[in-house]
Amino acid sequence: MDLSPTEQKYILHWREMGTRWGVNRTVAQIHALLFLASEPLHAEEIADTLAVARSNVSNSLKELQSWGLVKVAHVMGDRRDHFVALQDVWEIFRVIVEERKRREIDPTLSVLRQCAIEAEDDRGMQPATRERMAQVLDFLELLAGSYDDYRHLPPATLKRFITMGGKVAKMLGKDER
Repeated sequence: MDLSPTEQKYILHWREMGTRWGVNRTVAQIHALLFLASEPLHAEEIADTLAVARSNVSNSLKELQSWGLVKVAHVMGDRRDHFVALQDVWEIFRVIVEERKRREIDPTLSVLRQCAIEAEDDRGMQPATRERMAQVLDFLELLAGSYDDYRHLPPATLKRFITMGGKVAKMLGKDER
């Protein structure tokens, strides 16, 4: 598969952004390639197009599938697995946020809740430390609760909600810090 200079730039940038977000470079590159592709691609095409090892492509595809960002597609007359990426940017956003919450926020909340219980009886802990821990727990619970409130909104509603954000902030005035 030949990529235009603009497609190459897009994929390379997505690779670099992926590393900043804690995503493996090859995983991010493959996701970008499949997102841009107009037809399903098999692993060899991906490896050849991106000049990466076939084993790396295989592992990266498994990772993308575990996130729900890439699915297997079958092509008539070809026994190989082909792959397609989600195409709706709102669905991609929803899947990524859901997975990050499940993989990062939820386990952190579990530990922080346990720490809050243990902190009640921990006589060696300073009250100020206990309070800081409680603030982090409260913040993450608020964040997770807000996510739960909004995650089922249809994309059009979510888009309107996000667009309104700045207007609502102005309407409410400057909040105390």
